[in-house]
Amino acid sequence: MSFLTSKRLLGTRPILFFSFIMLLKSYLAWMVIFEDGFSWTTILKEIPFVLIVYCLIEWFSSKRKLTYYLIANLLMTLILFAVIMYYKYYGVIVTYLALQQVNQVTAVKNSVFSLLDPYYLLIFIDIIIMAVILFRPKRAVNWKKASTRKESKRLVVALFTISIALCLFNILPNRASMNEIVKAEQMGILNYEAYMIFSNKTIDFVDPDHITQAKIDETKKIEQPAAPVLFKTAAGKNVIIIQMESFQNFLVNLKIDGKEITPNINKLVNENYYFKHFYQQVGQGNTSDAEFVVNTSFYIPPRGAATMMYADKVLPSLPKLLKSHGYDTTTFHTNVVEFWNRGELYKSLGFDRYYDQKFFGDEDTVFFGASDEQLYKKTAAEMDRMSQNGKPFYSQVISMTAHHPFTIPSSIYKMTLPDRYENSFVGDYIRAQNYADYALGLFIDDLKERGIWDNSLILLYGDHLGLPIYSLDRNDKELMAEIYGREYGYTDMINIPLVIASTGVTEPKVFDQLGGQVDILPTIANLLGFSLDNQIHFGQDLLNQSYNMLPERYYLPTGSFLSSKELFMSGSGFEDGKHYSLAGDGSQEQEATEDEFQRALELLNLSDSYVSQLPSWKKK
Repeated sequence: MSFLTSKRLLGTRPILFFSFIMLLKSYLAWMVIFEDGFSWTTILKEIPFVLIVYCLIEWFSSKRKLTYYLIANLLMTLILFAVIMYYKYYGVIVTYLALQQVNQVTAVKNSVFSLLDPYYLLIFIDIIIMAVILFRPKRAVNWKKASTRKESKRLVVALFTISIALCLFNILPNRASMNEIVKAEQMGILNYEAYMIFSNKTIDFVDPDHITQAKIDETKKIEQPAAPVLFKTAAGKNVIIIQMESFQNFLVNLKIDGKEITPNINKLVNENYYFKHFYQQVGQGNTSDAEFVVNTSFYIPPRGAATMMYADKVLPSLPKLLKSHGYDTTTFHTNVVEFWNRGELYKSLGFDRYYDQKFFGDEDTVFFGASDEQLYKKTAAEMDRMSQNGKPFYSQVISMTAHHPFTIPSSIYKMTLPDRYENSFVGDYIRAQNYADYALGLFIDDLKERGIWDNSLILLYGDHLGLPIYSLDRNDKELMAEIYGREYGYTDMINIPLVIASTGVTEPKVFDQLGGQVDILPTIANLLGFSLDNQIHFGQDLLNQSYNMLPERYYLPTGSFLSSKELFMSGSGFEDGKHYSLAGDGSQEQEATEDEFQRALELLNLSDSYVSQLPSWKKK
């Protein structure tokens, strides 16, 4: 068949033309997302879904057939584009559940644009070309006439039947895959999206009466000590939790060409308790999920952000625990409280008050709200006022300025980077975190001058990763390899620092103990001397345990967990999963066991079951 004949055939047979176009777009998506890229089997995974849609158009449209093809082409294109962009930001396959985030797209538009490689826009080029053609009357009329040709009903029925069979063949055997990316690769992207809409998978909840702390501890294989060390050593002190935006552990004590990046945090780390093997446990809600996990010691929900799924629940929490012992409880965040539904979350957690954009104003705005300098300045003054009330306070302070895409105004630069870091994602990140550290230093000095620091238990940690592996280009990866002295990996990506500082309690000490954000609540309870006997929690006191297991979700596939000396990342299940050394040295000792894999899944189910069945304060 000559090229001219093929061109004429495509032009007069929309089902062939548009199927070919969607195949090219699928190729682009697969090359961006999947490690093995595109292969001939991709055709059998993506084209059957496309043919089902186009066969329906051939069946039911007699007029405006070309218009329906264009609409279907545009909708499937938008799905593939959304999958590409979401993967570049989160490293996961987007589903319809992300529609909950639509109202926040404008707020993070800078982050979205920063991830947009120009060649991704090639996915829309056919739409632009066809729009140009359709605005040229003569060509448009000719194309519309040519496309009105009716396909053989037998052919359409045959294509539809075969396509349905292939879609089912791709979907049904792969439903049990744990890893969401593997599942999408096995099913095909469009099949996976359809499956997620219609699957309506329900959680097999455990009866809440059967969920006890003893059951959780048994599943985690930990024993509570009879006489815990450091118990009640910070009794009566204020509690200040500082949540650092996008702050990863590699920044601690990092020098670039001899210059410290975070001198204030380094001083804090080197003079107090520092947990270097500490990891994020957030999901779709990012910063707000970190607030949820830290304040509840529960895991994030299986789908959606905690602020959307659990915000109406009467949650056992750190604020409520401390309030029961006479504490005043507050949280500080420079963004509007409606962002990520925080207003309802804070009510569920039981904070006495929250301070948001209305309190901090729009002075010195960076990204979503007032700069970290304004956050800390006004927060310190308010803490001073609270300290005059004669009772201790608990305050969580959420930093914001070092937010993705990290392009802070040049007016607040506090350092000059070497030329090789200029105009790079990694360079922007480091500069933003250098500013965040500078602002934090001012806050620490302010608290010390006001006499608050010495009378407080302070915890500082990163809320979530800032440099996703899947967002880095070749230059960024080379810069990260320079920093680490090896390839930047998954264990590095989710590694955040935890520092505990309290005058008269802490001393310079580095802990090798594995920990996660879920462990902060019980660790604080131990230091303050408060019992958790009547409060379900999934974390553990990091100062009194040597073994830990951290189930992970969202940023890592379901079934992934951290334990012993490695990160296990699930595949279809345990057998085809991958093992990553926490040392980052590439060793494959495979210390994580299938028993731990099953227990990690059980812990997630216990948490989902418990929180989902808590009463709603809205129904009271």
